[in-house]
Amino acid sequence: MNSLDTIANTVHHYSSVGSTGRWNRAVGGGHTLRKFTLLALVAAMTFSLAVAATPASADEGFEFTYFPHEGIDVEFANDWGRPRDNGERSHRGNDIFSPKMTPIVAVADGFITKIGEGDRPGYQVRIRHANGWQTWYFHLNNDTPGTDDNRGGYEHAFAEGLEEGMFVEAGTVIGYVGDSGNAEPTPPHTHFELHRGGQAINPYYHLRDAWRRQQRVYRLFDSLELD
Repeated sequence: MNSLDTIANTVHHYSSVGSTGRWNRAVGGGHTLRKFTLLALVAAMTFSLAVAATPASADEGFEFTYFPHEGIDVEFANDWGRPRDNGERSHRGNDIFSPKMTPIVAVADGFITKIGEGDRPGYQVRIRHANGWQTWYFHLNNDTPGTDDNRGGYEHAFAEGLEEGMFVEAGTVIGYVGDSGNAEPTPPHTHFELHRGGQAINPYYHLRDAWRRQQRVYRLFDSLELD
């Protein structure tokens, strides 16, 4: 493992709940027109930054237009390869922690190849992108909002109208953060995987770059005068 990987393994990315509170108040009631105007601005700026960026970590032209979670109450680290189940297997993705029911979005344009559930991943969505790339999103919400009852069903796991085979644009909400599958004992999070040609690839540097762009957008939003 080189020095860069050693450093990356110790870095956590997170944002304060206070900043999230300012965001929530900004888009909250009474400012409907302003709310949608500013949300459109955030979306447009996120897309523009992604198109303009050429990070060294991008693989053969594939990069994330959006970070998988909306908002800025996020924490993740380079936990790729860490042991699971007493060392019987290794972690084949990165865990992204956010409050339960945080919207999960498609990181790039693609087609939905799987919507379903399994014992380990719980509720999941898989998306096929261009040039053989895929992104997988596990542990979507399985609870009735405000509870931990495991009775939320598809209604509170997946975005309304989501279907296998449909095309989704980057930034489209596909589901909601939860703790389904073998994530029940853990804080709510999305187990996120990146694949190409049937092989899992460490998504950390793609996530890091997308997160940095998203932070820049939200910092600008937070500085705007809303009154």
